[in-house]
Amino acid sequence: MNKLKLQDLKEHFFTLYPKGFEDDGLQQIVKRHNTVKIGETVKEMFSPENFAQREIICENFSKIVSKSSLISLFEKPKVRDMVKSMSMEQKDIFSIGLYELIHGRQKLGFETLVEVLAFYKLAKWSLVTLIPYYYAREKEIFIKPTTTKDIIKFFEIENLIYKPKPSFDFYKKYKKIIFDLKKDVKELRNKDNAGFTGFLMIGMKDK
Repeated sequence: MNKLKLQDLKEHFFTLYPKGFEDDGLQQIVKRHNTVKIGETVKEMFSPENFAQREIICENFSKIVSKSSLISLFEKPKVRDMVKSMSMEQKDIFSIGLYELIHGRQKLGFETLVEVLAFYKLAKWSLVTLIPYYYAREKEIFIKPTTTKDIIKFFEIENLIYKPKPSFDFYKKYKKIIFDLKKDVKELRNKDNAGFTGFLMIGMKDK
């Protein structure tokens, strides 16, 4: 991994936005994504005690997808249709997968969610990583395919190959790389992980 490029990105970013994400030039973007408020809603909706109501968990998943600016308009109606057409057995499996992904055995939860979403041809990185990211924004990462591929290419990251179908192995390795980069930008260490990848994206587009 070529971390020398990170210093250039940092200098460029703070030249454009001296106050970082608090800079007036970025406030419109910050407000549009509204990650803090949605994160609070997700923590309430997907708290451990709420998973007894599995049908509501699936409906809440659809609601967050619909609200989120991180999900494409193309995917939102597909998720709504998926939840409406699910059998009770599928809703049970889906909610168990979400519970494990957020609160329990993360690998099992990740793979369960991918399996259910794949049945509806919706096994997308954005849909698998959305709720974990909102629930723990400084601990988990949101994977947007284009940004992820650009980061891998820009920093010359070896032995990590992006594939469209989500895998827990890639998620774990890529998350480690993001945290490795983040620790070298002390000004943004307190930012959530989508904010940090946003910083990388802003810097890379001008390079």
